[in-house]
Amino acid sequence: MAALASHRKTRTRTRPRTKSPAVGFTTAALAGMTLLSTQSAQAEPRPSVEEVQKKVDDLYRQAGSATQQYNKAKEETAQQRREVGQILDDVAKRTESLNEARRTLGSYAAAQYRTGAVTPTAALLFADSPQAYFDQTHLMDRLSDEQRGAVADFEKQQAAAAKQRAKATESLETLTASQQSLRTSKEAVQNKLAEARTLLAELTAEEKARLAELERKKAEEARRKAEERARAEAEAKAKAEAEAERRAQEQAQQEESAGTGTGSGTGTGTGTGSSTGSGTYAAKAEKVLAFARAQIGKPYVWGATGPSSFDCSGLTQAAWKEAGVELPRTTWDQVEVGTRVATADLLPGDLVFFYDDISHVGIYIGDGKMIHAPKPGTNVREESIYYMPIYGSVRPA
Repeated sequence: MAALASHRKTRTRTRPRTKSPAVGFTTAALAGMTLLSTQSAQAEPRPSVEEVQKKVDDLYRQAGSATQQYNKAKEETAQQRREVGQILDDVAKRTESLNEARRTLGSYAAAQYRTGAVTPTAALLFADSPQAYFDQTHLMDRLSDEQRGAVADFEKQQAAAAKQRAKATESLETLTASQQSLRTSKEAVQNKLAEARTLLAELTAEEKARLAELERKKAEEARRKAEERARAEAEAKAKAEAEAERRAQEQAQQEESAGTGTGSGTGTGTGTGSSTGSGTYAAKAEKVLAFARAQIGKPYVWGATGPSSFDCSGLTQAAWKEAGVELPRTTWDQVEVGTRVATADLLPGDLVFFYDDISHVGIYIGDGKMIHAPKPGTNVREESIYYMPIYGSVRPA
């Protein structure tokens, strides 16, 4: 028994498990950190009114750029649709010509089938008379010549129809791409405007008042710069008129001293020739400005070209059309038209472009001001050209 007892497994006492204090501390610490992080996220400061103003202005600028992309896609889609229509009309005409050639071939094939199975001897035997046989043989020889011509015409029409069908397919694919670009541009405009509206809607009444004050100060600064420009233009004009008057007096004195009127005729001709060029542009610009002023108060609508609403490039295009000048649709293309001019040399009627992406344009009216269609939610109005960063200017005619 003693030997057996020595093989018994010794029991080991186990203590009941208890939670580790370290684990409990870690869990509590994590929970605390989560709470602090949630509170930190909730306590994240709201953007300042100045930041909102900057963001909204940028969104409107982006929407303006997207609007120009939309205008370009819309113009390309319309042009492509016209081209596709013309090509399909041509395909229809080609197909009709091909069918006509096919019918001609069919008639020749039928005639050949009716006579091809009969030998010349049999044809002579079955003919009503020898003369009828020779007449029929002569006709078949002539048909062979015409048949060769018909085959050549058929092949020509077939190749032309295939070429036009391939062209139509390619044009339809291009049209589809243009339509997709149009939809994408439209969505981009809508998204930018929706984001801007959301930012503005989240402002409190006090913040909206503050934003309005910032806009007022911005406009006031732009007006101040325009007034400085107006004074500079007035001084330059007065100086030019005084100089012209002085020269005229000197000319008159010289003529009086010489006692002849020879110089008078020369001077008059020179003056007339010099004023003709500027007078022509001024006459056109007068029509442009008259049209633009008549649109003041009409709403800005992106993609609109009138007559009840406009976007910026739609207004400039319509205004210059009144003066007989056809401008392209987008700001990106309008800036390439005519002659580039410095801001200091602007004349009424010139086009002033804004932002590095050339997403906005207005019509200069003098005294540092322009008429333009600003942005969604506003109307066509007069405003300082210094309200936005100037990209450059052109004289369209």
